[in-house]
Amino acid sequence: MKLKDAVAAILAEAGAPLHYREITARILQQGLWQSAGKTPEATVNAQLSTEIKQRGAASPFQRAGPGKFALRTWGLPEFCSKQSEHTADGDTQAGPGAKLSFLDAAEQVLMQQADHKPLHYREITQLILEQALVQTRGLTPEATLYAQILTETKRRTGRGETPRFVLHGKGYVGLAQWMGEGLAFQIAQHNTQVRHAVHKSLMSMPPERFEALIAQLLVALGFEDVIVTGYSGDGGIDVRGILVVGEVVRTRMAVQVKRWKHNVQAPVVQMVRGSLGTHEQGLIITTSDYSKGARDEAQRSTAVPVALMNGEQFVNLLVENDLCVVRRSFDLIDPLDEQASGPSGQGGGD
Repeated sequence: MKLKDAVAAILAEAGAPLHYREITARILQQGLWQSAGKTPEATVNAQLSTEIKQRGAASPFQRAGPGKFALRTWGLPEFCSKQSEHTADGDTQAGPGAKLSFLDAAEQVLMQQADHKPLHYREITQLILEQALVQTRGLTPEATLYAQILTETKRRTGRGETPRFVLHGKGYVGLAQWMGEGLAFQIAQHNTQVRHAVHKSLMSMPPERFEALIAQLLVALGFEDVIVTGYSGDGGIDVRGILVVGEVVRTRMAVQVKRWKHNVQAPVVQMVRGSLGTHEQGLIITTSDYSKGARDEAQRSTAVPVALMNGEQFVNLLVENDLCVVRRSFDLIDPLDEQASGPSGQGGGD
């Protein structure tokens, strides 16, 4: 089966948008497609992104969020990432008809490199602007791009995910998908397996331990006065607390946890909203995902907003905050590049 047909079959089966990593995992698990490459996730993401970029509304696929794809026949709003990651200038926008974030544009430019050689971030920026992949009002777009690359790489590394970009020093950037073997690839493969193991352990974890884990995560995310009201698996608010941002913004939050294998539906969102106290906002955490109806209900403009955290986000945040995992570090040495070093043996600037 062709990759695009396999993706369409997986999305039709799910009935809801999926992240490209989840799409890849399901395709491989069901044997719908075989990849000769070492990074099938990157292949799926690249092919879907290129398909949407080239065909636009004629493509059977569309973006439904950062890294998420849906079937166009579902009639979802078109997702246009203006800031897929925190930026330095905060002013980068997708170009007319391009619908690419600055980072997606950088990935596309690097993918055009047939010899798979890293480029300096200034050259990447120049190519992005020449191809009109994005528009920016900032005076230093190259600094914005490099800041975004650094931020995303740090965030994904902290979550134990495979970064899109590889930093080669002196401002040179390449793609992780070019590194189909070696230590970096082995680490990425290992971390992917660990994240799957963490998700699996959540489903069999004793209720008391699961309650404590939820409370630990919320505290790590900046919650104060966390009170576990009793996790039962269905019905009611499970945790209450105050989300503090920068010691200035304080938001009362009511959290419900759904340790489910099937998607959370809209009635659950409505039930949580109906259980909110005065000046409270809602948050639902699930080990699965959400139906389109649930997401629409959570974002309904005429009602109190309810934030949604799915299983993938849940696991990523656990890993990022060193919960359920142990980080191990090793000393890795490389020979000194005499040509790249200055007179004192120290590398120069970029």
